[in-house]
Amino acid sequence: MSEGTGRVTAPNGPAEWDGDDYQQRFDALAASGADVHGEAGFVRSFSPASVLDAGCGTGRVAIELARHDIEVIGADLDSSMLTTAHRLAPEIPWVQADLAELDLGRTFDVVVMAGNVPLFTPSGTQAALVAGVARHVRPAGLLIAGFSLDRGYRIADYDAHAAAAGLTLTDRFATWDRAPFANGDYAVSVHTR
Repeated sequence: MSEGTGRVTAPNGPAEWDGDDYQQRFDALAASGADVHGEAGFVRSFSPASVLDAGCGTGRVAIELARHDIEVIGADLDSSMLTTAHRLAPEIPWVQADLAELDLGRTFDVVVMAGNVPLFTPSGTQAALVAGVARHVRPAGLLIAGFSLDRGYRIADYDAHAAAAGLTLTDRFATWDRAPFANGDYAVSVHTR
């Protein structure tokens, strides 16, 4: 395991996550005074009543949104991450699922993918990921995603996948605090249905 990454390599398989180790990184940042709620603040600026935190990890974003009386559901594939999330906020519904196949039978005002979610999807499956989360965006709702652009998944591909899922780009920023996007190495994209 790399120090502080929260990721371990299984002896005979793909990397797995250690939810408690991953959460400790953000706990340490918060204890040092760093703002670890930029993504939640960005989402809250749209005044949603309901949010799906897709790829929720240990629940950092979902928990902060719930503290502001927003109905939130967190979904992630990794059981270790969800175990930590459930320990931190047992009152929030946490769903273990592959986001490409997710079907909660409902839609949300906002679906957010914070923390490089498309980059943790096996290469070539990003279109299915975007389609899977997009089907949970209500009419006139939003899909918000922030991820690094220097790791093989191009912003043009993401926009094409969002368009194929019936979404239209409305805004793009370089950071969660709305710095203007100028073709840098990170983007926060806002698409609407």
